[in-house]
Amino acid sequence: MFSPRRTPPEILALDPIRDHLKIVQWVGEYEFPFETQRSLEFALFRTFAVPSISRLLAHTGYFAAHGQKRYDDTALIIAEIAENGYDSERGRAAIRRMNQIHRHFPITNDDYLYVLSTFVFEPSRFGRLLSWREATYNEKLANYVFWREIGKRMNIQAIPDTLEAFDQFNRAYERDHFRYHETNHQVAEASVRVFLEWFPAPLRPIARQAIYALMDDALLEAVGFPKPPRGWRGLVRGLLRLRAHIVKWLPRRRKPFLLTQSVLRSYPSGYTVDDLGPRDH
Repeated sequence: MFSPRRTPPEILALDPIRDHLKIVQWVGEYEFPFETQRSLEFALFRTFAVPSISRLLAHTGYFAAHGQKRYDDTALIIAEIAENGYDSERGRAAIRRMNQIHRHFPITNDDYLYVLSTFVFEPSRFGRLLSWREATYNEKLANYVFWREIGKRMNIQAIPDTLEAFDQFNRAYERDHFRYHETNHQVAEASVRVFLEWFPAPLRPIARQAIYALMDDALLEAVGFPKPPRGWRGLVRGLLRLRAHIVKWLPRRRKPFLLTQSVLRSYPSGYTVDDLGPRDH
C-alpha cells in the first residue's frame, strides 16, 4: 500500500543549531530540491524591487547581456556552498569568489542584509506555494543559521541575532524600500526572459503570465509588471497544489539532487569556481 510522505523521524531529531548544515542539505537535496530552486529564483526577483540594488545590477550591463550565465553562476555559487558546506574547500572557494565579485561594487550593508534575508525566508514563504508540506520551525531556524554563517564570511555586519528579528527586518525593509524604478523593471524583465527561453516559443506568453501569477502585488508594482489576468493566480496556484499532492504520494528520493553535478546551459562541459561571475572579476 502507498502511504503519504512524512518528515523522517531521524531528521526531526536533528538539532537546528548544531546540525543546521545537515538539515539544509536534506531539505535541498532530498525533500524539496525543485521547491528550493524555484524559491531561490523568486528570492532574487524580490531584490530587483529595491532601486538601490537594481540600479547597480543595471549599471553593470552584465545581467541584460549574459542573463543565463548570471543565473547559472548565482545558482552554482549557492549550490557549492550548500552541497559542500561553507567551511569545505569548495565552499570557501565559492564564498571567496562571491566576495571578489561583490567588492567591485558600492553595496551598502543594509542591501547586503536584505538580499541575505530573502535567502533565509523565501524558501519557506514562496515554498509554501509549491511544497507538499510546510517547512517546520526547525527547518526555518536551520536555514537562518546556515545563511547567518555565510553572511559572517561575507563580512556582513549587524545580522539580527534571532530568526524572528531577521524576519522583522526583512518585512520592514520591503515596506520601506519597495518602490518602482525603471531599473527594477529592466533587471526583472531580463530575468523573466531567461526563464522564458526554457520554453517553446508558443508557450512563452503562458509562462510569462504564470510568472506574474506567482508574484504578490507589492512585487509586481515595484518591478513594473502588470497584474495577471483575472483567475490566473487561482489557476496557477491550483496546479501547483495538485503537483504537491501528487509528490506527497510519490516514493521518497533516494539519491540527492546535486546542482553542481548537473549539466547547466552556460557550462555544458563543466566549470570551475573561478569561471563563475563576470570574466574580469
